[in-house]
Amino acid sequence: MTEVKWISRSSTDPEHFRTETFPNGLTLLTEKIPHVKSVSIGVWSKIGSRHEPADLTGISHFLEHMFFKGTARRTAEEIARAIDSVGGVLDAFTTRENTCFYAKVLGEHLPLAVDLLSDILLCSLMEEQEMEKERQVIQQEIKMVEDSPDDLIHDLFAQILWPNHPLGRPILGSRETLARIGRTELLSFLNEYYRPNHCVIAAAGNLDHQELVGLLAESFGAWSGCGPTVNTSSPLSQYCQWEDRRDLSQVHLCLGVEGFPYAHEDRYALHLLNCLLGGGMSSRLFQEVRERRGLAYSIYSYQASFQDSGLVVVYAGTGPEHYREVLRLIETEFSRMVAEPLSPEELQRAKDQLKGNLLLGLESTSSRMIRLAKMQIFFGQIFNLEEVIQGIEEITSERIRDLAHRLFGSHAYTLAAIGPIA
Repeated sequence: MTEVKWISRSSTDPEHFRTETFPNGLTLLTEKIPHVKSVSIGVWSKIGSRHEPADLTGISHFLEHMFFKGTARRTAEEIARAIDSVGGVLDAFTTRENTCFYAKVLGEHLPLAVDLLSDILLCSLMEEQEMEKERQVIQQEIKMVEDSPDDLIHDLFAQILWPNHPLGRPILGSRETLARIGRTELLSFLNEYYRPNHCVIAAAGNLDHQELVGLLAESFGAWSGCGPTVNTSSPLSQYCQWEDRRDLSQVHLCLGVEGFPYAHEDRYALHLLNCLLGGGMSSRLFQEVRERRGLAYSIYSYQASFQDSGLVVVYAGTGPEHYREVLRLIETEFSRMVAEPLSPEELQRAKDQLKGNLLLGLESTSSRMIRLAKMQIFFGQIFNLEEVIQGIEEITSERIRDLAHRLFGSHAYTLAAIGPIA
């Protein structure tokens, strides 16, 4: 086992970050927060939907479900009872680049959380009978998204922007690809990619680092093997207009462009631009489209980042009679971001909003655990709060305007829309 090292510590920041690398390649990161009662721990696999074969799209998500369907020691019901008996949470989620299995419990129940996580990840049975039941559950999940146009439109936008690329495929897969996934395919994917060198464990809250090291050494120490290096091609964006006429009450639309990777030098400027554009009730789009004109109930912007690319998207749901006008107003705000300098007051409001969101999020041990893991996976280092806040404060109006020019200056956008379009 390597020597423990401090990643970051300052006299004004009492939160302790520590990291550990086990002999099998598994990495541990912890943040001790003495004043809380809970601890959140997550096992993060660096494998997500973008790493799947095209004909088996959705296998990562299917595998995530199957980890909770029984092990050699516990049935699915016993897994649920074990975590409920201590008032905790045991869950998982799949993204395009990661899969996370996490637990949140009182600090005194951390040994149980580690035992449950290691049991489901290393000892799941993956029985055929359970697979068929879970296949039906996921089919219903896919149908639920298809019946929710305000959810579906985001998957459709990614497919239109990045056609024939894994980042453009839905995380859930499709009913056709789901039908191709058998136990053989599931176990093959599991054995190839779920290896300790592809995983990071992050924990934050009421914990003792050395105690957790001992628990993990006992539960995960025998986990062996080395997964292959994952090489993925960067997506090539397609800027076009795609409209699907459906019998709905509203038109649901996403208009946007390709964004930036996680570690891009302009990431703080991008977060601020998103705040200004549609990141809250005071944002330009919310105020113009909803408050002043009453053309939409829901309108917002968001940015999503991946290792080598990203998205900047505006979503709106509006009546068919207002569809073209809402599109025009969104494009007008894109152009304003390019042409007009920000006032010092507007820029400071966006900075205060971003810092406030960050600090409020840090009140949750789950958020801190997720932050730890993402910084390690995408940046290879931990940034303390002072560094992040300084990065935000250094952004100028000119830098945001330059960024807006790179994103929106060519007027090349991708549009995905579904609904009663005339």
